[in-house]
Amino acid sequence: MKKKILFALLAFMLVLTACGTTDNVNEASKGEQGKDSSDEIILRSMGPKTGAVAIYGKTTENGIKLAIDEINEAGGINGKKINYATGDDKGDSTEAMNLYSRYVEEGADGIIGAVTSKPSLAIAENSQEDNMPIITPTGTMNSITEGKPNVFRVCFTDPGQGVILANFASNNLKVKSAAVLRNTSSDYSNGVADAFIKQAKEKGIQVVADEGYGATDKDFKVQLTNIKSKNPEVILVPDYYENDVVIAKQVADLGINAKILGPDGWDGVLSTVAQGDDKILENCYFTNHYYVDDQKEVVKNFVTNYRKKYNEDPSAFSALGYDAVYVYKNAFENAKSLKHEDVIEALKNATIDGVTGSLKFDENNNPIKTSAILTIKNGQYVLDSFVE
Repeated sequence: MKKKILFALLAFMLVLTACGTTDNVNEASKGEQGKDSSDEIILRSMGPKTGAVAIYGKTTENGIKLAIDEINEAGGINGKKINYATGDDKGDSTEAMNLYSRYVEEGADGIIGAVTSKPSLAIAENSQEDNMPIITPTGTMNSITEGKPNVFRVCFTDPGQGVILANFASNNLKVKSAAVLRNTSSDYSNGVADAFIKQAKEKGIQVVADEGYGATDKDFKVQLTNIKSKNPEVILVPDYYENDVVIAKQVADLGINAKILGPDGWDGVLSTVAQGDDKILENCYFTNHYYVDDQKEVVKNFVTNYRKKYNEDPSAFSALGYDAVYVYKNAFENAKSLKHEDVIEALKNATIDGVTGSLKFDENNNPIKTSAILTIKNGQYVLDSFVE
């Protein structure tokens, strides 16, 4: 009797397990089918809305929202409206991962983010198992896309900017000597600096000093005094705008006549300099992704619409966020389905004539396009040249 009862219980449990398995398979199947039957595309983003680099997150977000509003008002993508939401990662990798996990649970069809490099790398590394399509509009660290077929970027890499700046120093400024002042605790700063030094030497530029400072340092006069004694024609300062302004002021205070070069972290520097102090930024040059007064139709329309919506000029971060959305639009329009693997395949073949240039991706999912070199004159950003 006990054996019969035990056998009956085992049989009942097997039936329940089979039903549960079937239900799970059916639910998974429904989820995959639902990607195409849904009347919306789920797009999510993240970036710093608070904290030290909030200006980057806020201006990038403005560009993203502008593009999404334009697309939805025009009827969406293949008749599907974009369901969009964003979150504040505070420029922190852990916060970024928390947002990423939430977006996976929400069934995101793609993610734009992060804005700064370390959070971008964190979600890129953790997205492999999910095969989640990711585009960072502004994360420049080389390793973000390396070996990650599902991760793309719209901006240049750190080493790419270093090479561009060295070429500019040699070909355009015709200099023969350079110094470097880098943030040794920053992968961004080191990535630009290392590539600059290597390319500068290949171009025949003598690098007379390579000085460093820590993440919290605000007094750079010891390093700058040493640089001054070497009399370089240019100083590379690969850092973000907050440190850039302080360094530029101390360069001026010490009477150093060298021109200052920098990567895209200099963008927005005029918004942080004290009123009347913008003269310290004269003869600074930095790589950027577009020029606000470019007369190309796509740029003029973007700038006009951005000014109307936000009552300010768009930064390069705004333009990159805007272009990231239109790269997704191109991919969603041409993908076989909204399954992640199909979207990723479409992203690899995406091409757009964007605000930041005509863009397509190389074998490492990095963009192939030109760079604008901006300088600062009379408190205004001015286009100096475009550099390959």
